[in-house]
Amino acid sequence: MHARQLTKDFGTFRAVNGISFDIPRGESFGFLGPNGAGKTSTMRMVSAVARPTSGELSIFGLDPHHDGPAIRARLGVVPQEDTLELELTVLDNLLMFGRYFDLSRSVVRERAKELLEFAKLTERANDKCDNLSGGMKRRLTIARSLLNQPELLILDEPTTGLDPQARHLLWERLYRLKSDGVTLVITTHYMDEAEQLCDRLVVMDHGDIVAEGAPRALITQHSTREVLELRFPSDVTTPPVDMLAPLAERLEVLPDRVLLYVHDGDDTLRAVHAAGVTPVSALVRRSTLEDVFLRLTGRTLVD
Repeated sequence: MHARQLTKDFGTFRAVNGISFDIPRGESFGFLGPNGAGKTSTMRMVSAVARPTSGELSIFGLDPHHDGPAIRARLGVVPQEDTLELELTVLDNLLMFGRYFDLSRSVVRERAKELLEFAKLTERANDKCDNLSGGMKRRLTIARSLLNQPELLILDEPTTGLDPQARHLLWERLYRLKSDGVTLVITTHYMDEAEQLCDRLVVMDHGDIVAEGAPRALITQHSTREVLELRFPSDVTTPPVDMLAPLAERLEVLPDRVLLYVHDGDDTLRAVHAAGVTPVSALVRRSTLEDVFLRLTGRTLVD
Protein backbone atom coordinates (compact mmCIF):
# COMPACT_ATOMS: atom_id res chain seq x y z
CA MET A 1 0.00 0.00 0.00
CA HIS A 2 1.26 3.43 -0.93
CA ALA A 3 -0.20 6.77 0.18
CA ARG A 4 1.09 10.27 -0.57
CA GLN A 5 -0.43 13.54 0.67
CA LEU A 6 -3.73 11.82 1.39
CA THR A 7 -6.53 14.14 2.49
CA LYS A 8 -10.19 13.71 3.41
CA ASP A 9 -12.55 16.64 3.80
CA PHE A 10 -16.12 16.73 5.07
CA GLY A 11 -17.38 20.10 3.91
CA THR A 12 -15.06 22.66 5.47
CA PHE A 13 -13.70 20.17 8.02
CA ARG A 14 -10.45 18.39 7.13
CA ALA A 15 -10.36 15.00 8.86
CA VAL A 16 -7.12 13.79 7.25
CA ASN A 17 -4.49 16.38 6.44
CA GLY A 18 -2.07 15.29 3.72
CA ILE A 19 -0.60 12.14 5.29
CA SER A 20 1.91 9.81 3.61
CA PHE A 21 2.84 6.21 4.46
CA ASP A 22 3.85 2.89 2.91
CA ILE A 23 2.80 -0.56 4.13
CA PRO A 24 4.75 -3.46 2.59
CA ARG A 25 3.24 -6.90 2.14
CA GLY A 26 3.18 -9.03 5.30
CA GLU A 27 3.66 -6.14 7.75
CA SER A 28 1.47 -5.35 10.74
CA PHE A 29 0.95 -1.58 10.63
CA GLY A 30 -0.89 0.50 13.22
CA PHE A 31 -2.68 3.84 13.45
CA LEU A 32 -2.61 5.16 17.01
CA GLY A 33 -4.43 8.20 18.32
CA PRO A 34 -7.40 9.57 20.27
CA ASN A 35 -10.94 9.95 18.98
CA GLY A 36 -11.08 12.53 16.22
CA ALA A 37 -7.47 11.99 15.15
CA GLY A 38 -8.47 10.88 11.64
CA LYS A 39 -7.88 7.15 12.06
CA THR A 40 -11.32 5.94 11.00
CA SER A 41 -11.43 8.26 7.98
CA THR A 42 -8.05 6.91 6.92
CA MET A 43 -9.23 3.33 7.38
CA ARG A 44 -12.29 3.95 5.18
CA MET A 45 -10.03 5.23 2.43
CA VAL A 46 -7.60 2.30 2.62
CA SER A 47 -10.61 -0.04 2.65
CA ALA A 48 -11.62 1.40 -0.76
CA VAL A 49 -15.04 2.48 0.54
CA ALA A 50 -14.36 6.23 0.82
CA ARG A 51 -12.75 8.32 -1.89
CA PRO A 52 -9.87 10.61 -0.87
CA THR A 53 -10.47 14.31 -1.38
CA SER A 54 -6.96 14.60 -2.79
CA GLY A 55 -3.66 12.80 -2.81
CA GLU A 56 -2.37 9.50 -4.14
CA LEU A 57 -3.47 6.08 -2.85
CA SER A 58 -2.47 2.71 -4.28
CA ILE A 59 -3.59 -0.67 -2.88
CA PHE A 60 -2.15 -3.86 -4.44
CA GLY A 61 -0.81 -1.50 -7.09
CA LEU A 62 -4.38 -0.53 -8.03
CA ASP A 63 -6.29 2.76 -7.87
CA PRO A 64 -9.22 2.48 -5.40
CA HIS A 65 -11.31 4.94 -7.41
CA HIS A 66 -11.16 2.88 -10.62
CA ASP A 67 -10.49 -0.60 -9.19
CA GLY A 68 -12.56 -0.59 -5.99
CA PRO A 69 -14.34 -3.95 -6.52
CA ALA A 70 -11.09 -5.72 -7.45
CA ILE A 71 -9.39 -4.33 -4.32
CA ARG A 72 -12.27 -5.15 -1.98
CA ALA A 73 -12.28 -8.73 -3.25
CA ARG A 74 -8.72 -9.12 -1.93
CA LEU A 75 -9.14 -7.58 1.51
CA GLY A 76 -11.04 -8.27 4.72
CA VAL A 77 -12.49 -5.65 7.07
CA VAL A 78 -13.21 -5.94 10.79
CA PRO A 79 -15.32 -2.88 11.75
CA GLN A 80 -15.44 -1.26 15.20
CA GLU A 81 -18.88 -2.72 15.89
CA ASP A 82 -19.87 -6.33 15.30
CA THR A 83 -22.51 -6.50 12.54
CA LEU A 84 -23.57 -10.11 12.94
CA GLU A 85 -27.06 -11.48 12.30
CA LEU A 86 -27.93 -12.26 15.92
CA GLU A 87 -30.92 -14.50 15.12
CA LEU A 88 -28.82 -16.74 12.89
CA THR A 89 -26.42 -19.41 14.07
CA VAL A 90 -22.67 -18.96 14.11
CA LEU A 91 -22.29 -21.21 11.07
CA ASP A 92 -25.12 -19.57 9.14
CA ASN A 93 -23.52 -16.15 9.65
CA LEU A 94 -20.44 -17.42 7.84
CA LEU A 95 -22.40 -19.18 5.11
CA MET A 96 -24.55 -16.12 4.46
CA PHE A 97 -21.55 -13.80 4.27
CA GLY A 98 -19.84 -16.18 1.84
CA ARG A 99 -22.56 -15.41 -0.72
CA TYR A 100 -21.03 -11.97 -1.27
CA PHE A 101 -18.05 -13.60 -2.97
CA ASP A 102 -17.90 -15.58 -6.18
CA LEU A 103 -17.37 -18.87 -4.34
CA SER A 104 -19.18 -22.17 -4.62
CA ARG A 105 -21.29 -23.38 -1.71
CA SER A 106 -18.92 -26.27 -1.11
CA VAL A 107 -15.91 -23.92 -0.91
CA VAL A 108 -17.73 -21.56 1.47
CA ARG A 109 -18.79 -24.45 3.71
CA GLU A 110 -15.26 -25.87 3.82
CA ARG A 111 -13.75 -22.46 4.63
CA ALA A 112 -16.41 -21.85 7.27
CA LYS A 113 -15.44 -25.12 8.95
CA GLU A 114 -11.76 -24.12 8.94
CA LEU A 115 -12.51 -20.63 10.26
CA LEU A 116 -14.69 -21.93 13.10
CA GLU A 117 -11.72 -24.00 14.20
CA PHE A 118 -9.40 -21.00 13.79
CA ALA A 119 -11.72 -18.87 15.96
CA LYS A 120 -12.25 -21.65 18.51
CA LEU A 121 -15.98 -21.63 17.83
CA THR A 122 -16.52 -25.12 16.41
CA GLU A 123 -18.52 -26.25 19.43
CA ARG A 124 -20.76 -23.17 19.13
CA ALA A 125 -21.42 -23.55 15.38
CA ASN A 126 -25.16 -24.20 15.83
CA ASP A 127 -25.72 -21.62 18.58
CA LYS A 128 -27.45 -18.35 17.81
CA CYS A 129 -25.04 -15.41 17.77
CA ASP A 130 -27.20 -13.60 20.31
CA ASN A 131 -26.08 -16.16 22.89
CA LEU A 132 -22.34 -15.59 22.38
CA SER A 133 -20.10 -13.60 24.69
CA GLY A 134 -18.51 -10.37 23.46
CA GLY A 135 -15.20 -12.10 22.85
CA MET A 136 -16.84 -14.88 20.85
CA LYS A 137 -18.73 -12.37 18.69
CA ARG A 138 -15.49 -10.54 18.02
CA ARG A 139 -13.72 -13.76 17.02
CA LEU A 140 -16.63 -14.60 14.72
CA THR A 141 -16.43 -11.15 13.11
CA ILE A 142 -12.74 -11.71 12.42
CA ALA A 143 -13.42 -15.21 11.10
CA ARG A 144 -16.10 -13.81 8.79
CA SER A 145 -13.65 -11.27 7.37
CA LEU A 146 -11.35 -14.13 6.34
CA LEU A 147 -13.81 -16.07 4.19
CA ASN A 148 -12.35 -14.67 0.97
CA GLN A 149 -8.79 -15.45 2.14
CA PRO A 150 -7.75 -11.77 2.05
CA GLU A 151 -4.23 -10.58 1.43
CA LEU A 152 -4.90 -7.48 3.54
CA LEU A 153 -6.91 -7.42 6.78
CA ILE A 154 -8.10 -4.07 8.14
CA LEU A 155 -9.07 -4.04 11.82
CA ASP A 156 -10.71 -0.97 13.37
CA GLU A 157 -10.43 -1.11 17.18
CA PRO A 158 -10.51 -4.94 17.17
CA THR A 159 -10.54 -5.52 20.95
CA THR A 160 -12.47 -2.55 22.35
CA GLY A 161 -14.65 -3.65 25.27
CA LEU A 162 -13.14 -7.11 25.64
CA ASP A 163 -11.73 -8.54 28.85
CA PRO A 164 -7.96 -9.25 29.04
CA GLN A 165 -8.34 -12.98 28.38
CA ALA A 166 -10.42 -12.38 25.23
CA ARG A 167 -7.98 -9.72 24.03
CA HIS A 168 -4.98 -12.04 24.37
CA LEU A 169 -6.79 -14.82 22.51
CA LEU A 170 -7.52 -12.42 19.64
CA TRP A 171 -3.90 -11.32 19.62
CA GLU A 172 -2.85 -14.95 19.23
CA ARG A 173 -5.24 -15.36 16.27
CA LEU A 174 -3.78 -12.23 14.63
CA TYR A 175 -0.21 -13.48 15.16
CA ARG A 176 -1.17 -16.61 13.23
CA LEU A 177 -2.56 -14.58 10.35
CA LYS A 178 0.58 -12.46 10.14
CA SER A 179 2.78 -15.58 10.15
CA ASP A 180 0.71 -16.78 7.18
CA GLY A 181 1.66 -13.66 5.23
CA VAL A 182 -1.51 -11.59 5.72
CA THR A 183 -0.88 -7.84 5.91
CA LEU A 184 -2.57 -6.27 8.95
CA VAL A 185 -3.65 -2.65 9.30
CA ILE A 186 -4.87 -1.88 12.81
CA THR A 187 -6.31 1.09 14.66
CA THR A 188 -6.40 0.94 18.43
CA HIS A 189 -6.67 3.02 21.58
CA TYR A 190 -4.64 0.48 23.53
CA MET A 191 -0.91 1.16 23.76
CA ASP A 192 -0.09 -2.38 24.88
CA GLU A 193 -1.99 -3.75 21.89
CA ALA A 194 -0.04 -1.52 19.51
CA GLU A 195 3.26 -2.57 21.09
CA GLN A 196 2.31 -6.25 20.86
CA LEU A 197 0.85 -6.36 17.35
CA CYS A 198 2.49 -3.65 15.25
CA ASP A 199 5.81 -3.86 13.43
CA ARG A 200 5.47 -0.16 12.72
CA LEU A 201 2.88 2.48 13.49
CA VAL A 202 2.00 6.11 13.03
CA VAL A 203 0.71 8.40 15.74
CA MET A 204 -2.08 10.65 14.44
CA ASP A 205 -3.49 13.83 15.94
CA HIS A 206 -5.96 16.28 14.36
CA GLY A 207 -5.59 14.62 10.97
CA ASP A 208 -1.79 14.72 10.90
CA ILE A 209 0.88 12.07 11.38
CA VAL A 210 3.04 13.36 14.23
CA ALA A 211 5.38 10.37 14.52
CA GLU A 212 6.17 7.13 12.68
CA GLY A 213 8.31 4.11 13.48
CA ALA A 214 8.56 0.84 15.36
CA PRO A 215 6.94 0.99 18.83
CA ARG A 216 10.17 0.57 20.80
CA ALA A 217 12.00 3.05 18.56
CA LEU A 218 9.29 5.67 19.14
CA ILE A 219 9.50 5.16 22.90
CA THR A 220 13.29 5.49 22.82
CA GLN A 221 13.11 8.61 20.66
CA HIS A 222 10.34 10.48 22.45
CA SER A 223 10.50 9.35 26.07
CA THR A 224 12.86 8.29 28.85
CA ARG A 225 13.63 4.76 29.99
CA GLU A 226 11.38 4.98 33.06
CA VAL A 227 8.51 7.02 34.44
CA LEU A 228 7.82 7.80 38.10
CA GLU A 229 4.12 8.31 38.80
CA LEU A 230 3.27 10.27 41.96
CA ARG A 231 -0.18 10.73 43.46
CA PHE A 232 -0.95 13.33 46.11
CA PRO A 233 -3.78 13.73 48.66
CA SER A 234 -7.11 14.83 47.17
CA ASP A 235 -6.94 18.10 49.09
CA VAL A 236 -3.66 19.02 47.36
CA THR A 237 -4.90 21.10 44.43
CA THR A 238 -1.40 22.20 43.34
CA PRO A 239 1.34 19.55 43.40
CA PRO A 240 4.86 20.81 44.30
CA VAL A 241 5.91 21.10 40.67
CA ASP A 242 8.74 23.54 41.39
CA MET A 243 10.38 21.02 43.72
CA LEU A 244 9.85 18.06 41.38
CA ALA A 245 10.81 19.57 38.02
CA PRO A 246 14.60 19.67 38.70
CA LEU A 247 14.52 15.93 39.42
CA ALA A 248 13.24 14.87 35.97
CA GLU A 249 14.09 15.31 32.32
CA ARG A 250 10.44 16.16 31.75
CA LEU A 251 7.35 16.48 33.93
CA GLU A 252 3.66 16.08 33.11
CA VAL A 253 0.86 17.17 35.47
CA LEU A 254 -2.31 15.12 34.90
CA PRO A 255 -5.61 15.52 36.78
CA ASP A 256 -4.91 12.51 39.01
CA ARG A 257 -1.12 12.25 39.12
CA VAL A 258 2.25 13.77 38.26
CA LEU A 259 4.57 11.97 35.83
CA LEU A 260 8.34 12.35 36.10
CA TYR A 261 10.25 11.15 33.04
CA VAL A 262 13.63 9.88 34.24
CA HIS A 263 16.39 7.35 33.58
CA ASP A 264 16.15 5.62 36.97
CA GLY A 265 12.79 5.80 38.74
CA ASP A 266 13.97 4.34 42.05
CA ASP A 267 16.81 6.85 42.35
CA THR A 268 14.40 9.66 41.52
CA LEU A 269 11.91 8.48 44.14
CA ARG A 270 14.63 8.61 46.78
CA ALA A 271 15.43 12.15 45.63
CA VAL A 272 11.73 13.07 45.90
CA HIS A 273 11.63 11.95 49.54
CA ALA A 274 14.96 13.67 50.25
CA ALA A 275 13.44 16.92 48.94
CA GLY A 276 10.70 16.65 51.56
CA VAL A 277 7.92 15.73 49.11
CA THR A 278 5.58 13.00 50.37
CA PRO A 279 3.16 11.55 47.80
CA VAL A 280 0.30 9.25 48.75
CA SER A 281 1.62 6.62 46.36
CA ALA A 282 4.48 6.17 43.90
CA LEU A 283 4.91 3.83 40.93
CA VAL A 284 8.01 3.23 38.84
CA ARG A 285 7.36 1.80 35.36
CA ARG A 286 8.86 1.58 31.89
CA SER A 287 7.86 4.20 29.34
CA THR A 288 5.00 3.30 27.01
CA LEU A 289 3.43 4.57 23.82
CA GLU A 290 0.98 6.58 25.89
CA ASP A 291 3.94 8.57 27.19
CA VAL A 292 4.98 9.15 23.59
CA PHE A 293 1.50 10.44 22.82
CA LEU A 294 1.57 12.77 25.82
CA ARG A 295 4.89 14.12 24.64
CA LEU A 296 3.69 14.72 21.11
CA THR A 297 0.15 15.98 21.68
CA GLY A 298 -0.27 16.82 25.35
CA ARG A 299 -3.17 14.37 25.55
CA THR A 300 -3.69 10.79 26.69
CA LEU A 301 -4.75 8.17 24.16
CA VAL A 302 -8.41 8.28 25.24
CA ASP A 303 -8.87 12.05 25.38
